[in-house]
Amino acid sequence: MTTTIPFKILDIAGEGYHLLVKMYINKKVANLIVDTGASKTVFDKTRIKKFVAEKTFEKHESLSSGLGTNTMQSEQVVIKKIKIGELEIENYKTILLDLSHVNQSYDQVRLKPIDGVLGSDILLMYNAVIDYKKKILKFKFSKKK
Repeated sequence: MTTTIPFKILDIAGEGYHLLVKMYINKKVANLIVDTGASKTVFDKTRIKKFVAEKTFEKHESLSSGLGTNTMQSEQVVIKKIKIGELEIENYKTILLDLSHVNQSYDQVRLKPIDGVLGSDILLMYNAVIDYKKKILKFKFSKKK
């Protein structure tokens, strides 16, 4: 099965571009940046609280790197349901990071905050294809029985 979702191209004040996709976390709309260089999909540890019942999270043992920092303390949580187009992912164990520096940068260039980063774990697992001309992201997956 294939699902196609649109993305927006955000101009980061003439310094480059980010791709923004909408997805659903436990039936609530979330905004994520697509990052093919990110090894894992991550969410902002403050903003995730509007999507999950938990208000405290389990510490993740290893430090995360990237997103403008060498080491960052992370936490983890299991998200009951993520929906991207027709693709549904249940019980997704994810990492939570402090993405406030990203959202502060977005605020400075008058962009809305993001809830997370869609990384290569999901992009690879579901054979994602980015079509820049059509501004769509395609996923291929097997339908649950």
